[in-house]
Amino acid sequence: MADLKVGDLAPQFDLPRDGGGSLSLAALLGKPVVLYFYPQDDTTGCTTEAIGFSQLKPEFEKAGAVVIGLSPDSVKKHDKFKSKYDLTVDLVADEERKVIEAYHLWVEKTMYGRKYMGVERATFLIGRDGRIAGIWRQVRVKGHAEAVLEAVRAL
Repeated sequence: MADLKVGDLAPQFDLPRDGGGSLSLAALLGKPVVLYFYPQDDTTGCTTEAIGFSQLKPEFEKAGAVVIGLSPDSVKKHDKFKSKYDLTVDLVADEERKVIEAYHLWVEKTMYGRKYMGVERATFLIGRDGRIAGIWRQVRVKGHAEAVLEAVRAL
């Protein structure tokens, strides 16, 4: 299975979201979408990333973009995570990992010499036409939200 690349149609999703209801990519056609994948709620890197995107949410909105965080955690965990850190970005739950796998982000990882399967931290910028306009893989959290915002502004 080949990795997704800039210009490809973004794989569609319709997933349960924080606070109830669902969120679908199709409903956002016509707006740039920042879809960031992260391994787990309430871990150091994931929290820092979510706070970074939340702090810049007004700037993303000014640029017409929607920011969505996606992990395999449950909606209940997302709700606790958002409440604990006053996060403002939308979070969707992909407990069955179907979207994570569609974006080719269920990968072998290594920590402390132990290999395991997990979510690769990555961000996809999806253009107004539903095509991938930018990809960041193996993201380093510091400064990442700012770099994505600049790419959104350049669309």
